[in-house]
Amino acid sequence: MSQQESRHRLAIYPGSFDPVTNGHLDIALRGARLFDELIIAVYAFPIKNLLFSVDERVALWQEVLANEGLNNVRVEKYTGLTIEYARAIGAQAIIKGLRSPNDFDAEFQQGLMNRKLAPDIETVCFLTNLDQLFVSSSLIKEVASLGGDVADMLPASVAQALLNKQSETRK
Repeated sequence: MSQQESRHRLAIYPGSFDPVTNGHLDIALRGARLFDELIIAVYAFPIKNLLFSVDERVALWQEVLANEGLNNVRVEKYTGLTIEYARAIGAQAIIKGLRSPNDFDAEFQQGLMNRKLAPDIETVCFLTNLDQLFVSSSLIKEVASLGGDVADMLPASVAQALLNKQSETRK
Protein backbone atom coordinates (compact mmCIF):
# COMPACT_ATOMS: atom_id res chain seq x y z
CA MET A 1 0.00 0.00 0.00
CA SER A 2 1.42 3.40 -0.94
CA GLN A 3 1.75 6.28 1.53
CA GLN A 4 -1.12 8.10 -0.21
CA GLU A 5 -3.41 5.06 0.09
CA SER A 6 -2.69 4.62 3.80
CA ARG A 7 -3.32 8.29 4.64
CA HIS A 8 -6.20 8.90 7.02
CA ARG A 9 -8.85 10.89 5.13
CA LEU A 10 -10.33 13.53 7.43
CA ALA A 11 -13.01 16.02 6.37
CA ILE A 12 -14.96 18.71 8.14
CA TYR A 13 -18.54 19.69 7.50
CA PRO A 14 -18.79 23.27 8.81
CA GLY A 15 -21.88 25.32 9.44
CA SER A 16 -23.99 27.13 11.97
CA PHE A 17 -26.65 24.37 11.95
CA ASP A 18 -29.30 26.48 13.69
CA PRO A 19 -31.07 24.05 13.74
CA VAL A 20 -29.86 20.79 12.19
CA THR A 21 -32.14 19.78 9.30
CA ASN A 22 -32.68 16.49 7.50
CA GLY A 23 -30.74 18.07 4.63
CA HIS A 24 -27.74 18.66 6.91
CA LEU A 25 -27.97 15.10 8.16
CA ASP A 26 -28.09 13.75 4.60
CA ILE A 27 -24.90 15.63 3.67
CA ALA A 28 -23.19 14.38 6.84
CA LEU A 29 -24.16 10.76 6.16
CA ARG A 30 -22.91 10.97 2.59
CA GLY A 31 -19.66 12.59 3.72
CA ALA A 32 -19.16 9.90 6.37
CA ARG A 33 -19.26 7.25 3.63
CA LEU A 34 -16.48 8.95 1.65
CA PHE A 35 -14.05 9.83 4.43
CA ASP A 36 -12.39 7.84 7.19
CA GLU A 37 -13.41 10.50 9.68
CA LEU A 38 -15.86 13.39 9.49
CA ILE A 39 -16.04 16.23 11.96
CA ILE A 40 -19.26 18.20 12.07
CA ALA A 41 -17.76 21.64 12.75
CA VAL A 42 -20.32 23.88 14.44
CA TYR A 43 -19.34 27.51 14.03
CA ALA A 44 -19.72 29.27 17.37
CA PHE A 45 -20.33 32.86 16.27
CA PRO A 46 -21.88 33.18 12.80
CA ILE A 47 -23.21 36.54 11.68
CA LYS A 48 -26.76 35.28 11.93
CA ASN A 49 -29.71 35.54 14.23
CA LEU A 50 -29.23 32.37 16.29
CA LEU A 51 -31.99 30.56 18.13
CA PHE A 52 -29.76 27.90 19.72
CA SER A 53 -26.47 28.46 21.55
CA VAL A 54 -23.35 26.78 20.20
CA ASP A 55 -23.49 24.19 22.98
CA GLU A 56 -27.13 23.44 22.17
CA ARG A 57 -26.31 23.07 18.46
CA VAL A 58 -23.45 20.68 19.27
CA ALA A 59 -25.71 18.68 21.61
CA LEU A 60 -28.45 18.48 18.95
CA TRP A 61 -25.97 17.10 16.42
CA GLN A 62 -24.64 14.60 18.96
CA GLU A 63 -28.16 13.37 19.70
CA VAL A 64 -29.02 13.08 16.00
CA LEU A 65 -25.79 11.21 15.23
CA ALA A 66 -26.26 8.82 18.17
CA ASN A 67 -29.39 7.57 16.40
CA GLU A 68 -27.37 6.90 13.22
CA GLY A 69 -24.75 4.64 14.81
CA LEU A 70 -21.81 6.25 12.99
CA ASN A 71 -18.44 5.60 14.57
CA ASN A 72 -16.44 7.85 12.23
CA VAL A 73 -18.29 11.12 12.89
CA ARG A 74 -17.85 13.52 15.78
CA VAL A 75 -19.04 17.03 16.55
CA GLU A 76 -16.83 19.95 17.59
CA LYS A 77 -17.38 23.66 17.94
CA TYR A 78 -14.91 26.14 16.51
CA THR A 79 -14.24 29.84 16.01
CA GLY A 80 -12.19 31.79 13.50
CA LEU A 81 -11.59 30.99 9.86
CA THR A 82 -12.91 27.62 8.77
CA ILE A 83 -9.84 26.98 6.65
CA GLU A 84 -7.57 27.62 9.67
CA TYR A 85 -9.62 25.20 11.76
CA ALA A 86 -9.38 22.61 8.98
CA ARG A 87 -5.63 23.07 8.77
CA ALA A 88 -5.18 22.93 12.56
CA ILE A 89 -6.86 19.52 12.83
CA GLY A 90 -5.22 18.09 9.70
CA ALA A 91 -8.33 17.88 7.49
CA GLN A 92 -7.86 17.18 3.80
CA ALA A 93 -11.33 18.37 2.79
CA ILE A 94 -14.18 20.70 3.62
CA ILE A 95 -17.64 19.38 2.77
CA LYS A 96 -20.36 21.74 1.61
CA GLY A 97 -23.98 21.20 0.57
CA LEU A 98 -25.46 22.94 -2.46
CA ARG A 99 -29.18 23.61 -2.82
CA SER A 100 -29.35 26.42 -5.35
CA PRO A 101 -27.37 28.52 -7.81
CA ASN A 102 -26.98 31.09 -5.00
CA ASP A 103 -25.38 28.42 -2.79
CA PHE A 104 -23.09 27.46 -5.66
CA ASP A 105 -21.98 31.06 -6.22
CA ALA A 106 -21.24 31.65 -2.53
CA GLU A 107 -19.50 28.30 -2.03
CA PHE A 108 -17.53 28.74 -5.26
CA GLN A 109 -16.14 32.07 -4.09
CA GLN A 110 -15.43 30.76 -0.60
CA GLY A 111 -13.85 27.60 -2.00
CA LEU A 112 -11.51 29.63 -4.21
CA MET A 113 -10.48 31.79 -1.27
CA ASN A 114 -9.87 28.69 0.83
CA ARG A 115 -7.82 27.19 -2.01
CA LYS A 116 -5.70 30.35 -2.09
CA LEU A 117 -5.18 30.20 1.69
CA ALA A 118 -4.62 26.43 1.88
CA PRO A 119 -4.10 24.76 -1.53
CA ASP A 120 -3.73 21.34 0.10
CA ILE A 121 -7.31 21.33 1.47
CA GLU A 122 -10.04 20.47 -1.03
CA THR A 123 -13.62 21.69 -1.03
CA VAL A 124 -16.06 18.88 -1.79
CA CYS A 125 -19.63 19.87 -2.70
CA PHE A 126 -22.65 17.61 -2.43
CA LEU A 127 -25.84 18.38 -4.32
CA THR A 128 -28.89 18.29 -2.11
CA ASN A 129 -31.59 15.69 -2.49
CA LEU A 130 -34.58 17.05 -4.36
CA ASP A 131 -36.88 16.69 -1.35
CA GLN A 132 -34.58 19.04 0.62
CA LEU A 133 -34.12 21.62 -2.13
CA PHE A 134 -36.21 24.37 -0.50
CA VAL A 135 -35.22 23.65 3.12
CA SER A 136 -33.03 26.06 5.06
CA SER A 137 -32.58 26.51 8.80
CA SER A 138 -33.64 30.15 8.53
CA LEU A 139 -36.85 29.29 6.71
CA ILE A 140 -37.62 26.48 9.14
CA LYS A 141 -37.21 28.85 12.11
CA GLU A 142 -39.48 31.42 10.46
CA VAL A 143 -42.21 28.92 9.61
CA ALA A 144 -42.03 27.34 13.06
CA SER A 145 -42.22 30.74 14.78
CA LEU A 146 -45.49 31.38 12.94
CA GLY A 147 -46.96 28.04 13.98
CA GLY A 148 -46.20 26.05 10.84
CA ASP A 149 -45.43 22.33 11.01
CA VAL A 150 -41.80 21.67 10.08
CA ALA A 151 -41.40 18.32 11.85
CA ASP A 152 -40.89 16.30 8.65
CA MET A 153 -37.92 18.50 7.67
CA LEU A 154 -36.01 17.90 10.91
CA PRO A 155 -34.71 14.90 12.83
CA ALA A 156 -37.29 14.10 15.55
CA SER A 157 -35.12 15.24 18.45
CA VAL A 158 -34.40 18.55 16.71
CA ALA A 159 -38.10 19.10 15.94
CA GLN A 160 -38.86 18.66 19.66
CA ALA A 161 -36.02 20.98 20.68
CA LEU A 162 -37.28 23.61 18.24
CA LEU A 163 -40.81 23.39 19.68
CA ASN A 164 -39.40 23.72 23.20
CA LYS A 165 -37.21 26.68 22.24
CA GLN A 166 -40.10 28.41 20.44
CA SER A 167 -42.33 28.05 23.51
CA GLU A 168 -39.52 29.39 25.77
CA THR A 169 -39.09 32.49 23.62
CA ARG A 170 -42.85 33.19 23.65
CA LYS A 171 -42.91 33.38 27.45
